[in-house]
Amino acid sequence: MKHLVLFLICLVSPYLYAQTPNLSFEQRTPKGEPQGWSRFGGNYSFTLDSANAQEGKRSLRISDKGESGFCAADWSILAKFGGKRLTLTGYVKTEGTGQKPDTWAGLWMRVDNAAGEMLEFDNSQNRGIKGTTGWKQYTIELPLPDDAHTLHIGGLVVGLGTAWFDNFSLTVDGQPYTTAPARVITLKKAQTDTAFYKGSGIALNTLTPTQTENLTWLGKVWGFVKYHHPAVAAGEHNMDSELFRVMPNLLNASTPAQRDEVLANWLKTFGPVQAADKKLAPEKPVIQPNLAWLSDPQLSHSLRTTLNLIRQAGRPNRSYYITMAPNVGNPMFEHEAGHRQMVTPDAGYRLLALFRYWNMIQYFFPYKNLITQAMSADVRADKDWNATLPEFVPAFVSASDSLSYRLAALKLIGRIHDTHANIYGDRIIDNGFKGAYFSAVQIKNVGQDFVVANYYNDSLGTLSGLRRGDLIKSVDGKTVRDWVDERRAYYPASNEPTRLRNMGILRGHTPSTRVVIDRDGQEMTLAVPRYKMNTIPSYRRELDGSSFPKDSCYALVRPDVGYLFLGNIKSALFPKIFKTFANTKGLVIDLRCYPSEFVVFSLGKYLMNPSPFVKFTNGSVQTPGQFVWSPVLSAGEQNVAGRYKGKVVILVNEETQSQAEYTTMAFRNAPGAVVLGSITAGADGNISAIELPGGIRTWISGIGVNYPDGRETQRIGVGVDVEMHSTRAGLREGRDELLERAIEIIQKK
Repeated sequence: MKHLVLFLICLVSPYLYAQTPNLSFEQRTPKGEPQGWSRFGGNYSFTLDSANAQEGKRSLRISDKGESGFCAADWSILAKFGGKRLTLTGYVKTEGTGQKPDTWAGLWMRVDNAAGEMLEFDNSQNRGIKGTTGWKQYTIELPLPDDAHTLHIGGLVVGLGTAWFDNFSLTVDGQPYTTAPARVITLKKAQTDTAFYKGSGIALNTLTPTQTENLTWLGKVWGFVKYHHPAVAAGEHNMDSELFRVMPNLLNASTPAQRDEVLANWLKTFGPVQAADKKLAPEKPVIQPNLAWLSDPQLSHSLRTTLNLIRQAGRPNRSYYITMAPNVGNPMFEHEAGHRQMVTPDAGYRLLALFRYWNMIQYFFPYKNLITQAMSADVRADKDWNATLPEFVPAFVSASDSLSYRLAALKLIGRIHDTHANIYGDRIIDNGFKGAYFSAVQIKNVGQDFVVANYYNDSLGTLSGLRRGDLIKSVDGKTVRDWVDERRAYYPASNEPTRLRNMGILRGHTPSTRVVIDRDGQEMTLAVPRYKMNTIPSYRRELDGSSFPKDSCYALVRPDVGYLFLGNIKSALFPKIFKTFANTKGLVIDLRCYPSEFVVFSLGKYLMNPSPFVKFTNGSVQTPGQFVWSPVLSAGEQNVAGRYKGKVVILVNEETQSQAEYTTMAFRNAPGAVVLGSITAGADGNISAIELPGGIRTWISGIGVNYPDGRETQRIGVGVDVEMHSTRAGLREGRDELLERAIEIIQKK
């Protein structure tokens, strides 16, 4: 069940309780819950039961309270032991489970690495316990990866019904985990190669055209070997070090023949390869690898032959540098040193950052094919990704200080046009580029204009002299258009409205800024004070979501119109909410925010029968650069008590991002639903983290998210049925124009 998997990914605590290794349910907390066990999921009864024990005096009982979600018990264990195979056994008894499709009870087990990323997972979905059954022992087996850090084990109930759990046991290769041999950590050769830990030894100031061309070819060949050579997949080579070993000779090559000879000799050090036993040919891949350059006549025949042999080599589905998250399929980039000790990496490490990022996008970014597409007026075409490498080689070489290096990285990241992809919380960028001083005034975009919308702090906002509806014309002598054009490349986003959303036009380096505004046709110049963020009291950041008051997640905005704000939604309230809204004409679901809970399924069941709403594209470790479709996923349930029967209007804008977009895709299947608003952030799908030298951390959207018919949502957003934008007049009057229009749609006969 997709939503269950996502919950297990997101909600299992990375922190471990101080536990004794007793997996029984005999000890209880003062609240009557099993000691050492935690719970997560929906509003279920989670109690000890002394009347139904398989062994000892008590078992754990998980039972629904009329809500069809899921609930899981979790015991966390540090993987201090070694071995090959994990076996979890436990006794389960059920009553009324599995009453509907995709519901069941059973055991579950998950293995995480030190970063909290899931390595192995099984939730018994394909063999779940359904109906009413007596005590029976069940088993889950998973491999124990070398980089396992934390195990999560337990039992769960998905949907309605009751299950009892007791007498759990965990073994490693048939031996109780408490007595299993301590882990013997055998380091890969790649981990012991620390020759260049303190620096690359590469010193560059400017490049000749030949050196730029040679480095461009090196970046391509290096990344290809990193993700295709079996010896690299086995952890036999540290690719960071390998780059620095070959780079000096390549920089000295003055002809294509010398360059190719350097590369060919370097490739020999990786050892021979054997062709795969059989070719991997999935049905109708969405995107095929872009490897035409392997046959480029600019490369020597000998080098082309070697590269194509590597391409045909057999590869595992888990590699030293890359694997795919189980049950989700987004890339997990592993063993990528961040080199945080290098605030300003040397030229070699700066080129490593470029080559590392470029190849991650080249082979594992699901939306690379959209970079060159002009999809609307707000979604502009950019250069082909292949063209970015020769462009950025000299840019990264010349970025010799910490800020210019980070800005070069930020500009590169912006080229993939993914709102998830950014560098957040970087002190050097925040203080050196964006500025440490903030205004207490909220600015909203009306088209390309920046308009005062509200105050983050009322008293400081009033002192600014700015009022709602004021149009910003210039800042510190620079017109708004010039200000935006100078900074556009350093604010990555999927589309232009989302980029403007992220631009803090009143942020800067000084405690005051000179702002020229238009107020009711009159031009005025104001000295607007700015403050360090931690000196602004009661900063109302929540204003950047919906303008509707958020003291509750639901309200009657009219006697016949209900309103749900998902920014602080509480799924436990749904029975009460839909009882309150039972006789209303319509419901407004406000998704101009990020949902506080994942409610695609728990709320969706109140709106519709099972309806297909999404399918995904996933990359491949064995065939880097290839993406294939996943099965279509549905949301909604049949025969739900309290099903809402009124109209549904969903509000969206540039604040609607990621999970909010995913939620909109599901809920627009409600009968007669209307999506009202403007282009959304255009960034959906589970994110994948990327580490770059100098302590830079960024992300990408790691899976493709499409409608069932294949329509895109990346960059262009989820689409609206009725397009509408806030206006300057509406901001001046403090009105929520989209909410007003939604009410009109609902009340219209």
